[in-house]
Amino acid sequence: MPTLYLIDGSFELFRCFFGAPRSQRSDGGEVGAVRTLLSTTLSLLREESLTHVAVAFDDVDMLEAREPEDTELIHAQYDLARDVFAALGVAVWTMSDFSADDALATAAHRFESDPSLERIVICSSDNDFAQCVRGERIVLYNRIKRVMLNEAAVLEKFGVPPERIPEWLALVGDKSDGIPGIPGFGPKAAAVVLRRWGRMENIAMEPGAWEELDVRGKAKLASTFIERRQEAIRYRDQGIKRLDAPLPESLEDLRWLGADRQQLESLSQTLEDGSILQRQIPLRDAGQ
Repeated sequence: MPTLYLIDGSFELFRCFFGAPRSQRSDGGEVGAVRTLLSTTLSLLREESLTHVAVAFDDVDMLEAREPEDTELIHAQYDLARDVFAALGVAVWTMSDFSADDALATAAHRFESDPSLERIVICSSDNDFAQCVRGERIVLYNRIKRVMLNEAAVLEKFGVPPERIPEWLALVGDKSDGIPGIPGFGPKAAAVVLRRWGRMENIAMEPGAWEELDVRGKAKLASTFIERRQEAIRYRDQGIKRLDAPLPESLEDLRWLGADRQQLESLSQTLEDGSILQRQIPLRDAGQ
């Protein structure tokens, strides 16, 4: 089953940094996250269905942890993280004017209609990517929980279809993207309101219209939304993925042909990890 895997590189770097033990080279340089990133990426590349793959990174200045020291250590491994993917033969997109999220959403949208693909898998744990899911064609894969969401699963989890996810997150909130939400709106209330009216602009501005809703505290919810409607719309717009990120590669450019031996050798020296060359990593043919 020809499948394109789209990876959130910034998230993967953060995940490996906070989920793996620290490890230093002989010069004291921190490489623990990158060594772990290499292992987890190899695991993904061994997926039987994977035929095409790409990874997107945010600009390094956009990557910030809570502690300045952690931010510094993450920044120090940023270029190495991109080198890991490149050495493994993965197409790397480094974004500046657009976010990595926009790159992945753009790629999913662009290649959705390509008949040579059966599925597109977006690898991320961010709920906002649920807006990109389309039937069984584009799915969202949480690698941490090993959960795959198709369109039916999105509806079951959030109570709304994929196209309403930005509205749902605008009401409920999304801490990962700095969206505080609208006070009083939990997952159930947001789903009930959006199933009734759909787009934010269509939600009733007359408190009496909310009386028909089967949701607790409907009067308070109505007054809060009416008062903060423009704020909710702004949060919604903030959460919509852009579909026009500049990606020059064709689908064929994203075909995975194996790792690059020379780059692996260089990476092995940089990370001071000779075991890299001893792993069973498929290599691309010379000249590819």
